[in-house]
Amino acid sequence: MQNIYNYTEEMLNEYLINLNLKPFRSKQIIEWLYRKKIDSFDEMTNISKEFILKLKEDFYIDLLKCIINQQSSDGTMKFLFELKDGNLIESVLMKNDYGYSLCVTSEVGCNMGCVFCASGMKKKKRNLETSEMVMQILSVEKIAKIRISHIVIMGIGEPFDNYDNVLNFIKIINNPLGLEIGARHITVSTCGIVDKIKEFADFPLQVNLALSLHAPTQSLREQIMPIAKAYNLVELMNSIKYYIEKTNRRVTIEYILLKDLNDTKECANNLADLLYGLNVYINLIPYNEVKEKPYKRSTKNSMIEFFDVLKKRKLNVQLRREQGSDIDAACGQLRSKHMN
Repeated sequence: MQNIYNYTEEMLNEYLINLNLKPFRSKQIIEWLYRKKIDSFDEMTNISKEFILKLKEDFYIDLLKCIINQQSSDGTMKFLFELKDGNLIESVLMKNDYGYSLCVTSEVGCNMGCVFCASGMKKKKRNLETSEMVMQILSVEKIAKIRISHIVIMGIGEPFDNYDNVLNFIKIINNPLGLEIGARHITVSTCGIVDKIKEFADFPLQVNLALSLHAPTQSLREQIMPIAKAYNLVELMNSIKYYIEKTNRRVTIEYILLKDLNDTKECANNLADLLYGLNVYINLIPYNEVKEKPYKRSTKNSMIEFFDVLKKRKLNVQLRREQGSDIDAACGQLRSKHMN
């Protein structure tokens, strides 16, 4: 028996055709699931009882079990969810001027091993199913009693290490008959899997791509991000150039500022050299400290100086405002704390 939230519209159409039923039924199912947010197939009043029985034989409807719900003074909410197999994942809800944004997890644990990140303290156990990503949205909306308008797939895990399920997730939440989250309101963040960046350039929906860069040189990136040993900075930047040329879309560069490590003026100038002439937007991020890690947040002056260097070099840059700093805000921090 399958969780029905695993199924895209195309997959539902195929299921219906195999039953000799009209594909238009998939539109009805999607509307019930994502617009009316039913808890049971029995609530589908415009579908025959015979077909409802068949749906109940093949599928189930479920939401995630919330173990912990933390709320920050700035309105940020962090959720720790338990999956059916007992594994734990996190989601973070952020309140912005333009609406509510949810940071979605794509894996149970993470194998990327970025030295400053709490997610990597617990190694990857498995990929999330498409439904387990969809249910993060539905569960948070139900608990918080809000509508989520923006999605960032940059919670625990590397999304491109769970490529097919992530793409199906995007198709489901973008569907105009369902949650109708605009493609340009969806961002996928990768720490730099080169072949998948190139493959993602062919994805038909105009979603946003973000690169977790965090270092402007190969040697420094290797020091803090082990993936740099598998995909060097030259390969990585070539894949970003390919993506921009193929899609004509801007790429966001995520750069967490770590005190006395990657926050110097020299690093800022190296970053400006690396990104010169590219259609990118640099997002400088204050570090949420993790007690198990030795890394510290850059001072306010260092962050401003780093920002100023990039601005003077004519780069498109912002210093992201802090959110959720008074809760377990760092990615993977709440899960790791609870497991310990």
